[in-house]
Amino acid sequence: MIKNWALLGVVFVLLSIATIIGQWLRRQTSLGLDQRSVNSYNSRVHSWWFFSAVLGLAFFQPLITVVLFGILSFWALREFITLTPTSMGDHRALFWVFFFFTPMQFVLVAYDYYAFYSILIPVYAFLFIAARVAISGDFQRFLERVAKIQFGLLVCVYCLSFAPALLFLKCKNMDGEYANARLLFFFVTMVLFAELLQFICGRLFGKHIIAEPIDTSRTWEGVLGGAVASAIVGLSLFWATPFPYWWQAGAMSVLIAVMASAGALTLAAIKRDRGEVTTGTLIEGHGGVLSRIDAICFAAPVFYHVTNYFFGVSVTG
Repeated sequence: MIKNWALLGVVFVLLSIATIIGQWLRRQTSLGLDQRSVNSYNSRVHSWWFFSAVLGLAFFQPLITVVLFGILSFWALREFITLTPTSMGDHRALFWVFFFFTPMQFVLVAYDYYAFYSILIPVYAFLFIAARVAISGDFQRFLERVAKIQFGLLVCVYCLSFAPALLFLKCKNMDGEYANARLLFFFVTMVLFAELLQFICGRLFGKHIIAEPIDTSRTWEGVLGGAVASAIVGLSLFWATPFPYWWQAGAMSVLIAVMASAGALTLAAIKRDRGEVTTGTLIEGHGGVLSRIDAICFAAPVFYHVTNYFFGVSVTG
């Protein structure tokens, strides 16, 4: 229990510091900073206060956390699908996507049926969507329409579901009743600070933009500096993880930071392609759910499987 409160306290302090920095940047008009980037930074900090509060529930009731992730997933998928028009031939397939495959994925996660939730969407939903759209008889832009639905379901539902799945991951060196909740909290905290630290490093040292037509604020220096800074934060929190050595927590933090950046850049490319800057208004001023979980969607399955491979109970050593 002491570790739980210590972790919550550390996250509270770090978020408070990030908030103070954001408010300071907002007032420094003489520095010539891009106010849109500053506002984006502040909106991310504000939304992550909300996510941190929600994740605090994982220490008391894991099933509630799974349900909340399911709701976020449903809403993110809704925002993703609205990025491009759909035809009448897609509607019945979308009905199954939203009201069967999405909730079923999180039901299976809640019951820890890894053998089922690991293949439900990439195998059965993948094939079902294509067949169901074909049955409608609408072949115009068939491949594009089917691929959009499949990709949205894969990223917004399947990939995101591996975040709450951490609550049931069996690892060596799990210490105490709430060890899995700390692992999930560690993961989401590192995603959060990887994004914030990449933004700060990009503003301070960024010179080489990764993909200027997509995101002018994301630089190679920002990604590298954010990964290094994330490793330092991860090292300081290794006691809250099942990783037996401090350097392992640092290495996993770098992995999270890299995948988080890849997710944010990929979803930004999709939104640019569709002429969208934001994807929703569920949280006013925060750009929608999809804009806030893009980094988690890419980082969650990678972090889950790497952790399971190296530290899972099935590993022999």
